[in-house]
Amino acid sequence: MGTLAQSARDLAAGMSSRSLVEACLARILDKAGEGRRVFLKVHAEQARAAADYIDALRRHGAAPSRFAGIPVSVKDLFDMAGDVTTAGSVALRDAPAATRDAAVVARLRAAGFIPVGRTNMTEFAFSGVGLNPHYDTPRNPYDRATGRMPGGSSSGAAVSVADGMALGALGTDTGGSCRIPAALCGIVGYKPTARRIPTDGVLPLSFTLDSVGPLAPTVACCAALDAVMAGEEPDDLVPHRIDGLRLAAPQTMVLDDMEPAVADAYAEALSRLARAGAKIIGLPLAELNDIAILNRQGGFAAAEAYAWHRRLIATKAALYDPRVLARILRGKDQDATDYIDLIHARADLIRRVASISAQYDALIMPSVPIVAPPLASLETEERFRAVNLLVLRNTTVANVLDRCAISIPCHRGGDAPVGLMLVGEHGADRRLLAIAAGVEQIVSPELGKS
Repeated sequence: MGTLAQSARDLAAGMSSRSLVEACLARILDKAGEGRRVFLKVHAEQARAAADYIDALRRHGAAPSRFAGIPVSVKDLFDMAGDVTTAGSVALRDAPAATRDAAVVARLRAAGFIPVGRTNMTEFAFSGVGLNPHYDTPRNPYDRATGRMPGGSSSGAAVSVADGMALGALGTDTGGSCRIPAALCGIVGYKPTARRIPTDGVLPLSFTLDSVGPLAPTVACCAALDAVMAGEEPDDLVPHRIDGLRLAAPQTMVLDDMEPAVADAYAEALSRLARAGAKIIGLPLAELNDIAILNRQGGFAAAEAYAWHRRLIATKAALYDPRVLARILRGKDQDATDYIDLIHARADLIRRVASISAQYDALIMPSVPIVAPPLASLETEERFRAVNLLVLRNTTVANVLDRCAISIPCHRGGDAPVGLMLVGEHGADRRLLAIAAGVEQIVSPELGKS
């Protein structure tokens, strides 16, 4: 996987954007049919035309940014002018095409990034597993012969980056949908503080919890994409020094049911950080157990998804993935008092955890407690439900607490991918990214080279 920084240097040295785009398009066609699972639509001709235009601008010293000409993928949840935003569904196939780009897509284009296509996803973004019965499910690049789950809901986004079909990906994260597939596919996934990046033109799952984030090869890549999407000028990310860093490691439910491969990789990551001078402080943080209580009736996602979907369900319920439909319909059973109670309970939890975590630089925990299981093992409804709850459990922490969070690979080369998650304070996005860049150098040193 090439980094954005390396591609920017190559472009500055004379490499053409057209060659980058052609390489990505070739991989989309070359991955033994995987491209058809990863992309619901490929914008080949538009991408080539955009690349030629950027190359002409660069020859005249007028490229809009140093990243201009770099190919990226866009999750099928974002409006792109002229495309129907189907959100991985067939229920929206006959919807009108978008007349304008989503705000973040427009910002990426303005900086010169080139969308090569729309990526597959869990239907309507409502699952952390990544299955899609309508368009087939992208296979995890690790052990593709077995056919393992990619994680979701930004499944195609993660696989597009891991397979070199794009150099970065635009995703969304409501309960872990950037970080889960990133962790399971061996790349970096970033969830910003929810209101940092506009969601205009993004089909909603939960307007309370939805956030827009990048998936990319490294922390620095994610930081650059995050800055552009937030309307900021991307700068060179300076890794935070590790010596003296105070990282709080919750000793609560986030460590339950860890598979041995995850437990070993997590323990090794903590050991490496401690040897580098970080102070790892174990915290009971039993307050996190309250998240399951908050979500016992489906939480914000079910209530707010049902509010958006109820009219579509009235006419097209039969076209929904039954697993997704069942989750949405949980919102039908919540009344106004349940929802108001949920708002107050969340605010109280945010206050209680903030009073404890404020003295630390970040929380640290496994992103996902398991490695990617074979898709064949998820065929029963009971097993699917159990795995979905398990992969969402740790990542949901940051969404409920309204914080920024990132998943960084921490496994040994050749092993099943494992993600290490850092959770920062509300609004402390650039600080968390700097800390993550420092941590990346310790727990995944080969990854962090740019």
